[in-house]
Formats: sequence, structure tokens, C-alpha cells
Amino acid sequence: MKAAITMWRNTRMIMLTALCAAIYGASLAVFKTAIPLIPGITEVRVANIFPTVFGLLFGPAGAWGTAFGNLIGDIFGTLGPGSFFGFFGNFLLGFVPYVLWGRLRPLSSGDEPALRTVQQWIEYIVIAVLSSAACATLISWGVDLLGFVPFKVLSNIITINDSVGSWIGGILLLLVFGRVKAMGLLWQDVMEPADIGRPVNVPVGVVLMIVGGVGGWLLGAFLLPGTLILPVIALFVLALVVAAFLL
Repeated sequence: MKAAITMWRNTRMIMLTALCAAIYGASLAVFKTAIPLIPGITEVRVANIFPTVFGLLFGPAGAWGTAFGNLIGDIFGTLGPGSFFGFFGNFLLGFVPYVLWGRLRPLSSGDEPALRTVQQWIEYIVIAVLSSAACATLISWGVDLLGFVPFKVLSNIITINDSVGSWIGGILLLLVFGRVKAMGLLWQDVMEPADIGRPVNVPVGVVLMIVGGVGGWLLGAFLLPGTLILPVIALFVLALVVAAFLL
């Protein structure tokens, strides 16, 4: 999480944040009314090819860019109290990929996310689901708390919508990773090592992120009765917050 805070001292990271926000926000705005799933809440998101790619390429700039981009998209049709949770849920959509990449042993390849091998693709696909579930758990809990849409309905839509978009986005990452690296724009190359810092506790952070995201989604969507969803899933949302600061 340190890098997500200290990056605001880095002009190039701020510019990358603005670029990601503009691309994601414009894509959301263009397709906002194309195929609505829950009118006023969410739709089929063609733009979901971007967040995981942005996160793996630009790190915290991709995470913040995704968050602000979603807010921009909301302005064009779905802005409301739920946008608060949408902001931080979409932050996780870009944040989880770069903090989990290389840390899912023995699944992780240990290489950069160039997607040149089958193992890298498997890691990418799994991380896409994990980030989508984390995003879905946070947003769906918040929207249910506001009384708009039940967790059981929205969490499945967001997880599937985001996962499929991210999987397709892997093709984009495959095409641009080498070019971005050659330009010196990978976030690890842009930021100073001291600003990136070291995670507080990787093993615990990874477990909490997986349990908070996937566990919260599955438990709330398929197992818990409606009356228990808000108080119980609140614990999983807390796990996501703690995990973010540990990683």
C-alpha cells in the first residue's frame, strides 16, 4: 500500500494515473447505455479489459486511474451514493493484480506479467478472478447497505463481468507489455525503490485478500441468508482493507 500513497510525489505516476482514468472513464461513458444489466447500477462493461492490465503495467497509478475512471464513468449515468463504494471497489480491481502477481506460490511463475507462457496465463486468469471478487464483495456490500440492490444479485454480476473482461484484456497485455517496458514506463521502473517500500506481511496479506474477496463473494452470494449478509460480509470487507495495508 505504501506505493499507492507515495506515488503522488512522482509526476510521471500522476500522469499515468490521469491517462488510465481518461481511457477507462471514456470507455465506460461510451458504452454506459449499451447493454444495461441493472439500470442505474451496472451494465456490460467493455471497458473491463483495462483495469487488470493497468494494474500490472502501472501499479498504483493503474489502481487509482481505475478508481477515478470509474467515477468519471458514473458521472455519465449512474452517479449516486453507491459511487463511493464503486470508487474503492474499482481501486481494488487495479490494486489486487500488481500486489498479488508473483506472490501466489506455487502458482506464480516468478516472471514479469508478459504472458508469454502457459503458467503466466494461468496466474493472470486466477488473479483476474481474485481482483474481480474483491471488487464485487466491496461494492455489493456497500450497495446492499444503501438498500439499492441485494448482495446476492450484484456480486455475481460484478464478479463474472469483471473476470471475463479481464481475461479478454490479457490479449491487450500480451501485445503492449514489451513496448511499455521498452519505454521505461513499468511502475517499478518509474518509482524509486524507497517509495515502493516493502510489504508488511505478504503471506497474511495474500490470505486475507483471497479470503476477503473470494470468500466474501461465495459466502454472501450462495450460502448466507439475506439477514446475515451485511454483518457477516462486513468482516470480509474489513479483511480486504487490512490485506491492502499489509501488501
